Amino acid sequence: MPEEDLIEVKFRLFDGSDVGPFRFSPASTVAMLKERIVAEWPKADKKIAPKAANDVKLISAGKILENNRTVGQCKTPFGELPNGVITMHAVVQPSVGKSKSEKKIDETPKKSVCACTIM
Repeated sequence: MPEEDLIEVKFRLFDGSDVGPFRFSPASTVAMLKERIVAEWPKADKKIAPKAANDVKLISAGKILENNRTVGQCKTPFGELPNGVITMHAVVQPSVGKSKSEKKIDETPKKSVCACTIM
């Protein structure tokens, strides 16, 4: 594939730091991008890190990208600029499951108590 056909993408993390830029073919899927983000995620000084590709949500042009979409489909008109780099926001949203920090919710209904005093 010619070098001109590759699309350059960088990923902005929650703390404002960037990962990349990397070059992808227009046929690469969003799922492939997520796998690359997990592999390249900075290990040091990051309290929030994805454990799997499904923990990452990619946002481009204000839209959450679906795993089956390709990089070519995600390009915005701004991506048409020569030598332009597309910035996608990478948000970590861990899979649904109980974590240690989750507090147990008391499921018993609370009684409302009302007291009136007449003097």
